[in-house]
Amino acid sequence: MPVLKKIVVQDFRNIALQELVFSPNINCISGNNGEGKTNLIDAIYYLSMTKSALGASDRFNFRYGTDAFAIAGSYMMPNGLESRFSVSVTSDGEKKVKRDDKPYKRVSEHVGVLPIVLVSPSDISMVSESGEERRRFMNAVLSQMEHAYLDNVQQYNRYLLQRNRLLKSPDPDPDLMDAFDARLSALAAPIAEGRRSLAEALAPVVQAYYTELSGGREEVGIEYRTDADRGELAAQLKACRDRDRALKYTTVGVQRDDFLFTMNGYPIRKCGSQGQQKSFLVSLKFAQYEIMKESYGFAPILLLDDLFDKLDMNRVSNLLSMVAGADFGQIFLSDSNKVRLAGIVNALTDDRSYFETVDGTFTRMEE
Repeated sequence: MPVLKKIVVQDFRNIALQELVFSPNINCISGNNGEGKTNLIDAIYYLSMTKSALGASDRFNFRYGTDAFAIAGSYMMPNGLESRFSVSVTSDGEKKVKRDDKPYKRVSEHVGVLPIVLVSPSDISMVSESGEERRRFMNAVLSQMEHAYLDNVQQYNRYLLQRNRLLKSPDPDPDLMDAFDARLSALAAPIAEGRRSLAEALAPVVQAYYTELSGGREEVGIEYRTDADRGELAAQLKACRDRDRALKYTTVGVQRDDFLFTMNGYPIRKCGSQGQQKSFLVSLKFAQYEIMKESYGFAPILLLDDLFDKLDMNRVSNLLSMVAGADFGQIFLSDSNKVRLAGIVNALTDDRSYFETVDGTFTRMEE
């Protein structure tokens, strides 16, 4: 399994320049709110996914007064060899991703090389906001495990953008429109199949974690909703063409897919308490962890940002005990209370590191 041995972060958010060496097991990051805990967690995520977990444009990642940032990490890889990965971004939008100082031909080739799972307070947007957040989550999971899926989504989005541009023209060429519809339809089928399979695989694992976490008897589930269930997309696109021309954008397709999170058959957004929603989301992310571990044959890196914001101390302790077995991967855990962190982590492993942050400066603490 990939293990992050050392990271160097320069001009990322409020981090001016930091070089940190980590434990291969559990790393605890403490500090008051707004001091930089989440920024370090996001830098580690960025090294895996080549983008921020917060969904923000890269221009919001530059440290105030700078016009570029860089993140580099040394990893011990599953083959027993060490590799160095780096990402650099400039204000003109240029992004370079390298492995052992050799640039990838395409940035997307790196996604999935360093599998990662993030649990953060912002996960609540998957319940409270639009389907875009839920699609983004599913895409992040599938893109790490299946390069073909990521390629299909990227191609689909390019054709969708071109079709929407054509719809804005005064007199769209029908033959060109037919060509776009055919390509979108061909790409939509494997995208929908991948999403459906993932939703079906996640559902029972989410239920198991939810029962363990909440102690409740509620039945939770995931329902996949897609236009693909209504037949071939090309036919639907042609039938909606006049409407699309009037609205000047494409109104059917997998870009409208959604995932309904349920409790006892009802949307959890409407019937679940705040505590139930948080338990569901944590269960969802740990189900992602289990499925990715099975897919890769080893555990991904696990980032737990302010987990106590979601669960009480006993439930966090139980949860960590579930994943911190003999085959667990590297874990990064942040909290504002170092004593609370130590009370749980010290009981799990002797191999741990503690860091404290003040205004983007991180100090390794003696235990």
